[in-house]
Amino acid sequence: MTPRGFTTIENQWITLKDGTRLAARIWMPDGAESDPVPAVFEFLPYRKRDGTCLRDESTYPVFAAAGIAGVRVDIRGSGESDGVIDGEYTELELANARELIAWIAAQPWSNGSVGMMGISWGGFNSLQVAAQRPPALKAVISIASTVDRYNDDIHYKNGCHLSAQLSWAATMLGYQSRSPDPALVGERWKEMWLERLEHEPFFMEEWLSHQRRDGFWQHGSISEDFSKVEIPALVIAGWADGYRNTPLMAVEGLGEKARALIGPWVHKYPHFAWPKPRTDFHGEAIAWWNKWLRSEENGIDRLPQTRAYILDAIRPAPRRDFDPGFWVAKDLWSKPEMQCFYVEQFGKLTEGMPIPQAPEHAVYLRSPLDTGTSAGEYFTLKPDAEMALDQRSDDAGSLTFETVRLAADHDYLGRPVLTLALRTQARTGNLCARLVDVHPDGTATRVAFGVINLTHRNGNAEPEALTSGEKVSIRLELDACGYRFRRGHRIRLAISTAYWPMILPPPEDAGVEIDIASLGLGLPLLGAHEKIAIPEPENPDPLPKYIEHAPGVTKRQVLKDLSANRTDYRIHEDTGLFEHPDTGLSTRQLREEAWSISPGDPLSMTGTSTWTCDMRRPDWFVRTVAAAKIACTASDWIISAVVTAYEGDAQVFEKVFAEMRIPRDLM
Repeated sequence: MTPRGFTTIENQWITLKDGTRLAARIWMPDGAESDPVPAVFEFLPYRKRDGTCLRDESTYPVFAAAGIAGVRVDIRGSGESDGVIDGEYTELELANARELIAWIAAQPWSNGSVGMMGISWGGFNSLQVAAQRPPALKAVISIASTVDRYNDDIHYKNGCHLSAQLSWAATMLGYQSRSPDPALVGERWKEMWLERLEHEPFFMEEWLSHQRRDGFWQHGSISEDFSKVEIPALVIAGWADGYRNTPLMAVEGLGEKARALIGPWVHKYPHFAWPKPRTDFHGEAIAWWNKWLRSEENGIDRLPQTRAYILDAIRPAPRRDFDPGFWVAKDLWSKPEMQCFYVEQFGKLTEGMPIPQAPEHAVYLRSPLDTGTSAGEYFTLKPDAEMALDQRSDDAGSLTFETVRLAADHDYLGRPVLTLALRTQARTGNLCARLVDVHPDGTATRVAFGVINLTHRNGNAEPEALTSGEKVSIRLELDACGYRFRRGHRIRLAISTAYWPMILPPPEDAGVEIDIASLGLGLPLLGAHEKIAIPEPENPDPLPKYIEHAPGVTKRQVLKDLSANRTDYRIHEDTGLFEHPDTGLSTRQLREEAWSISPGDPLSMTGTSTWTCDMRRPDWFVRTVAAAKIACTASDWIISAVVTAYEGDAQVFEKVFAEMRIPRDLM
């Protein structure tokens, strides 16, 4: 098909019923007024003008050339949109999304059919809006998202407190503190900016007030009732990202309405993600939209229900540009058959089930609280040390069991499951389990991991304190994986009571006694499948090039102060200063994050995350600095934040979110 011409509308004002004016960037195919076209809608707080322009400009022009309009709208209080953001995925946000979909469908250039798409925030709200069934919404593509806001986002995981919660709260303070662009809003820019600075919330306060899975997290979790989603959903994720569970959960919950695609990637669109191989996301997305938004019979509805990349004995490295492996397809996804292992004498993992009524064999485990520094980050944007590194340093603080060298390749796809019995002398405790590939030379690759707050052993809605000395049964479902353990390798199970800094420690550090006679490990067999090829993008470098004024830098450090008995984990990320060649706007973001702990004192834990955001033109410069902190006592979480804004060299605003103490809820 001959590509159509198109026009980019840099800023389109859309006025909501309540009078709020939202800012949209629209890519409009030529001739749409006389020959109406479908539209794809994306609704984010990440700023169309500068925050997401790179990825937007890699995709929406391609859609427009295929006769599909792109409508990228900033949530209120973001970019050039009026007002102040009120939280994540709030009733107001979703109501605004429904109103915007109706607006798009009513335009003279629209054929009345709208798709919704996004990664992360936009992937979340695409599924959430789909569950609210606006009439014009016909299909969604959701990338790196979740169906369960409590267990599969950056806040909590099986009742464990993710450090990413502070990181993300600081990120949103920094992001939302940025000024609108005067080139679009005119003299109102400073008034709008000061309104945001004065009224933007510190999200951490609300998140930390809901430490169990209550109605706050049920809102927006489509897993509460999958039947509410009645339209087709293409759900995509990467094994290197924290949102790896969603595609399989979506096909299990949505059935024939969903299609799952899982690659080796970090938290990026699959046509420019790392590690490679990438996929032809544009080609597949256009076929998806043409089928569901203009009824084109192109066969995309006959895709296998699940397609996944099986990682083939990968090796951890400071940077991974390509992961070896192979693509497989399953026409119909079902819960996999499990290959079971138990612990034989001398800590050997052996295929089979634990022996019923076997005599208890208790092993005491109390991991150093800095066990976990090779975990990488929960939320990964780069294929570097954000991803898990060689696991041997973390294995040193863990209880490990492993198989003999494998006599044949073992292929798995799905979620491993660990069951065991334990007792502790404390009321609270955390447990982490890692599935590790031990290469012949000893290199240890993390394949999957899972964590659980032991007080959440019977569910996340009503945690139950542990009773000193009482034996309890634990079932822990690890995150999904697709992996080949090669012949000559060993499968290792590593269990620890700490996984810092990814998981923040509980108030007590008593350790646990694990009955290894009760331990069972189930690994999800790949089972019947078809090996397939998935097209890669024709353009190996699809992102536009901007003018570089200063390069970006990323550093991660683990520092051990032996004299002070303290471990520090530090992150330095500088995006560099880049200018958009069409708008003349230059932007830069700097993230400085520091976590500290004494390996024997859980109450010594502290964390600080600071974002510095710059925007400039030759005659204009603004900067905001947002810093958030967390510490703890045995009874409370202690959080605080401050936002400072500068115009040129002059400070024009400061807001202090004074120290808040929020009671720990068995966490």
